[in-house]
Amino acid sequence: MAVVREFTLPDLGEGLTEAVIVHWMVEVGEVVAIDQPVVEVETAKAMVEVPCPYGGVVTARFGAQGEEVPVGAPLVTVAVGAVPDDLAGVGPGEGPGAGAGAAGGAPDAGASAPPSPGAVAPAEGSTADAGSGNVLVGYGTSAAAARRRRIRPGGGASPMAGVSRAAGGVAEGSAGAGVADGAPGRSGAADAEAATGARFVTEDGPEGTAAEAGMAGTVEVAEVAGAGVVDAGSRTVAVISPLVRRMARENGLDLRELTGSGRDGLILRTDVECAIRARQERATAGAVTSAGAGAANRAAGIVGAGATGVVGAASAAGAVTPLKTAGAGAAADEERIPLRGMLGAAAEKFSRSRREIPEATCWVDADATELLAARRAMNVAGAPKVSLLALLARITTAALARFPELNATVDTKSQEIVRLPAVHLGFAAQTDRGLVVPVVRDAHARTAEELSAEITRLTETARRGGLSLAELTHGTFTLNNYGVFGVDGSTPIINHPEAAMLGVGRIAAKPWVHDGELAVRQVVQLSLTFDHRVCDGGTAGGFLRHVADCVEQPALLLRSL
Repeated sequence: MAVVREFTLPDLGEGLTEAVIVHWMVEVGEVVAIDQPVVEVETAKAMVEVPCPYGGVVTARFGAQGEEVPVGAPLVTVAVGAVPDDLAGVGPGEGPGAGAGAAGGAPDAGASAPPSPGAVAPAEGSTADAGSGNVLVGYGTSAAAARRRRIRPGGGASPMAGVSRAAGGVAEGSAGAGVADGAPGRSGAADAEAATGARFVTEDGPEGTAAEAGMAGTVEVAEVAGAGVVDAGSRTVAVISPLVRRMARENGLDLRELTGSGRDGLILRTDVECAIRARQERATAGAVTSAGAGAANRAAGIVGAGATGVVGAASAAGAVTPLKTAGAGAAADEERIPLRGMLGAAAEKFSRSRREIPEATCWVDADATELLAARRAMNVAGAPKVSLLALLARITTAALARFPELNATVDTKSQEIVRLPAVHLGFAAQTDRGLVVPVVRDAHARTAEELSAEITRLTETARRGGLSLAELTHGTFTLNNYGVFGVDGSTPIINHPEAAMLGVGRIAAKPWVHDGELAVRQVVQLSLTFDHRVCDGGTAGGFLRHVADCVEQPALLLRSL
């Protein structure tokens, strides 16, 4: 007996209340294993793959790509116990039909399927059992925007295999091929009958060719009104960003006509922007041509033709499609980017930091020549390489051990300064999705070699977009190496609710007095931005001076070993 379970968007922690669907990882009718990821979502902090705690056949998906889903809203329903014996225990991507949208088995007709928001209910007058688990659903369309046609199952094959879905006016799957104006074309009906054992029933026509007799009851598939014929062999659109899809949709672009400049042909935001700009330039060129013709006609005294030219120019100018934005009355050359997801969370955190933290900054230049020499000596011994950032991290933890006032936070509710026993060191990393701050746990207990390995791992994971919330949160101090951008100094914004951030500029050859003589040395600027509530300038200056001393004389670190 199959039981249909509903899996909702879980609490992702850190006070997150919603997430945006980026990519569906399963299809309706697919067999999934317990704890298999079913959808990738973007939260305010990271991209997260969400695993489903149920194993069985996916009977429904809720939400389209780019849609924001609140915590507790349904994501999928799974028919548990619907997998036949020959597929029991088979993992994702294995077994017959895996990856092709075909389920290894079907939910029992008597299985209970509680209705969920967004699921397509059986049509009025349908013979489907209200308690049947054999329910096909569409997503992304409301009942008012969708028309229904009924399918009477007539075979024992999976009721999910090959059935079309309708979302945003585009049908997918072999059963949807050849469908126009709600009536199945012969090829579409034949494909669906072959794949599902279903009989197609039109509103006023006879049934299609009968398949094997079997499961009773009818189910229905929602289709968007006016959906045209969809070619099953059409090119797959390589887009993963909800923002890219939204921009294309709002500006009337067909993503299938674009060639992506990203990896493996991935369509990026810049590709959509270039397409919009090219269309605007073509329209503007047409307007200028029409205006020029009108002016020439007026100069020749052809008033009628000149008037026509002016009208044509105005019409052509009106044909220019401005970049559609969320704001009303936006100029054609404006670009507005929604502050949502990770971008919105970062903006809010920056603003909150500046509102709540009375920060101050001090800085000092240091001779890093000896530090670079120490790193070279460490890396020629054949052991794993130690990065410069790892050495700076080790210096930072040593300085925090001497000045623990800066490894703290302020509890504004209780009006208390909370000094933290462990150093969880964050470091700024630039990725394609923006700035992120991965956190090295217990950095104070790691060697330079261990710090280097962990920083490398976190950086690579961040660039793949695979950091977990645990790897992005609960930092106590941040190290910001903005020297990679080729700049000397900065006054960074503190990573709220931390109390300080150490900034490191580029290391460059500069004239420096060394041992009483002028010499060319490798010089770096260090800056410390700190919360003035947790310490005074003397503590902050002492911390920064100790960091500079260790940069200039790395042997000082031996004291803390």
